Amino acid sequence: MEKSKEKIWKLGVCGCAVGIANSVFGGGGGMLAVPLLEKTGMPSQRAHATAILVILPVSLLTFILYAIKGIYDFSVLIPTALGVTFGGFLGAKLLGKLPQKTVGILFGCLQIFAGAWLFFFR
Repeated sequence: MEKSKEKIWKLGVCGCAVGIANSVFGGGGGMLAVPLLEKTGMPSQRAHATAILVILPVSLLTFILYAIKGIYDFSVLIPTALGVTFGGFLGAKLLGKLPQKTVGILFGCLQIFAGAWLFFFR
């Protein structure tokens, strides 16, 4: 298989894993997308930004499927959306200013914290 077709195949498989994680767990797809994109040779900061882009359509589709089943709570929409928007703006500004190594370390720490939280406090 030629190199570009192999890369497309790998990205498709990775995308499937990200979609499954995001829809089953209600998030976390980006935690998979970033390291998988980095494995393709994408620089860390670009992988983080691209993960956000990749998560948008899967999140929208997953929400539609959950909404059809009546599994949602609109009462949290506005305050959460405002917080996510503000946090996303700040995060995007920070991502552009932090060195790649720092972003990687912070991301790893976040993954460890999230795993520990789920393991011990859930």
